[in-house]
Amino acid sequence: YGHSNQLRQARAMGDYLIVGVHTDEEIAKHKGPPVFTQEERYKMVQAIKWVDEIAPGAPYVTTLETLDKYNCDFCVHGDDITLTIDGKDTYEEVKAAGRYRECKRTQGVSTTDLVGRMLLMTKAHHSNIDEDLDYRKHTDNFGKGPKGHSPWTGVSQFLQTSQKIIQFASGKEPQPGDTIIYVAGAFDLFHIGHVDFLEKVHQLAEKPYIIAGLHFDQEVNRYKGKNYPIMNIHERTLSVLACRYVSEVVIGAPYAVTADLLDHFRVTLVCHGMTEVVPDKDGSDPYEEPKRRGIFQLVDSGSNLTTDLIVQRIIKNRLEFEARNQKKEAKELAVLEAMRRLEEEKH
Repeated sequence: YGHSNQLRQARAMGDYLIVGVHTDEEIAKHKGPPVFTQEERYKMVQAIKWVDEIAPGAPYVTTLETLDKYNCDFCVHGDDITLTIDGKDTYEEVKAAGRYRECKRTQGVSTTDLVGRMLLMTKAHHSNIDEDLDYRKHTDNFGKGPKGHSPWTGVSQFLQTSQKIIQFASGKEPQPGDTIIYVAGAFDLFHIGHVDFLEKVHQLAEKPYIIAGLHFDQEVNRYKGKNYPIMNIHERTLSVLACRYVSEVVIGAPYAVTADLLDHFRVTLVCHGMTEVVPDKDGSDPYEEPKRRGIFQLVDSGSNLTTDLIVQRIIKNRLEFEARNQKKEAKELAVLEAMRRLEEEKH
C-alpha cells in the first residue's frame, strides 16, 4: 500500500501514468534478491488502479532517453533518495533537466519493516508480551537500521486516517445491472495470488461490483495462527482498495457470511478461492448461508502463491544472506590467522 500510495500521488500529477518495473537481475545487483519474480511484479503493478501502463525491464537509472522513449513529460519518485551500487543518485540526469517531481513517502511503512515482521513469526504482536524469548533472540539478527537499532518493533507503525481511506476508495455505488459479488479473507501481504483470484472473480460477470470483506486482526490470528496477520486491518484495507478489481471493502467483516450481510449489500454471488476454509468458533461453516441460497462459488485463481510461501521466500533469502556473511567472515578470519602465523614465524 506504500507503493500504491506513491502511484496514486504520481497519477494525480498528470493524465497518464506509466510505471517502470525493474528486472530481477537489476534489483539483485543494486538492492539484493527480490521477493517476487519480475513476472509477478509486472502483474501486481498492472493491477493497481492508478496505473495506465507498465514498462517492463525498466533501467535502474532513469535517463532522459527512457522518458522520451515512453513520451513522458516527467518522472515521479518518493522523497527518499535511491542510489546505484556505486553511490550515484539514480535520478541525477532527469533532475538536472527539470523533468523530475517528488511525492511524499507513506509514513509508517517500509519493505524493511514488513520483512522484519515476517522474520518475527511469533505471537508477540498479538499479545502484550514484550519480553517474548523468541522475539528477543531475533531482534539482534534481523532488520538492523542504519542507526544500529531495529527499524521495526514487530508491530505496525502505520496510523490510519479517514482521509487516507477516502483517497484510496473508488467512491462508486453499485449501479442497476451490476452483479454484486462478495469475497472475504485476510488478504494479508496483498500479493499476486490475491490479484489472480480477484481478476478471475471480476471475469465472472459483465458488470461486476466486488465487495471484499476483511477480517479483523484477532480473527485472522484465530484461524491462521503464528504471527498472522503481518499487516494490520488498516494496512490490509488500503492494499485491497488499491486493486482495480475491487469496488468496496468491509473493514472488520464478520467471519460467517450472514443473511444480514448478504441482504444489506444485495449480494448476488459469494466467491472463495481454493484455500482451506477454517470452521467458525462454534464449528459451523462460515459459508453455510450463501450455500443454502445457492449463490456460493469456488474460484480457482490458477496461482499457488500464498502469504505463507512469501514468508518462506523471505526467510530463505535471509538465511542465504546470513550464510554468505558467515562464509565471508570465516574466510576473513582464516586470512587474519594465516597472517598472524606468518608474523610469528618471522619472529
